Amino acid sequence: MNVRALAVDFGDTLAVPGPNPDGRVVLEVLRELPGTHVPDTFVAAYDHVHRITREGDRVRDTHTSFATEIHWAARLCGARIPDPEAALEPVFERVPDSRVIRRAAEALLRIRARGDLVCVLACDTQRPESVRRRTLAEAGIEECFDAVVLSCAIGLRKPHPDFYAEVERACGVPREGIMFVGNTPSKDATAPHVYGMRAVLIAPTGRPPGLAAAIGVIGHFAELPDHLDRTAAERPTLSGGSPPRAPR
Repeated sequence: MNVRALAVDFGDTLAVPGPNPDGRVVLEVLRELPGTHVPDTFVAAYDHVHRITREGDRVRDTHTSFATEIHWAARLCGARIPDPEAALEPVFERVPDSRVIRRAAEALLRIRARGDLVCVLACDTQRPESVRRRTLAEAGIEECFDAVVLSCAIGLRKPHPDFYAEVERACGVPREGIMFVGNTPSKDATAPHVYGMRAVLIAPTGRPPGLAAAIGVIGHFAELPDHLDRTAAERPTLSGGSPPRAPR
């Protein structure tokens, strides 16, 4: 089956990662929300909860919500926070998001100009969809994506198999027709390959030892349009019209 959809990682693939909020930033935002009482000890409580939670999430390939972390930190320090969800967007508006790499954005625009591929953003992130879409829009590439799959929205992180199942649903095509592109060998190459997708690893230093031969390797996302052209030339073209568009 020809490539009919792209699933694209974000941090270190399309963008230079931005900072994550620490307890001090979260404290400042919470104190601006109505009905809250948050002591200074919340800072240490949140940083502790976040560290422990992330360690557990990485073991289980899960993603504990930001609001849940705030709730647990509040219980530790005796804070009163009626609506932890209300802090989500203000916190991530307070810290800068990742910076989209210009060469990568230009390559993505070239790919979408072809008009023959569904494109889905698929990444692990704390940032809500509204914040991530705003970052994409500011870089001029939001319209390149038919859908987004974010770990914070589905409660699962790569390389959990159900993460790739969600990507497959978002793409709207069988997994054999999806190419996953990213920079982390285990999450963006090996795991989607095992799931049944094609995969391309972004590896500036070259192919890492032990990577399956079927997985493609490029040095930068900017090389992806040419890689897709080579892939198409190596496979017979099947009739059947254009691929379905994923729901927005």
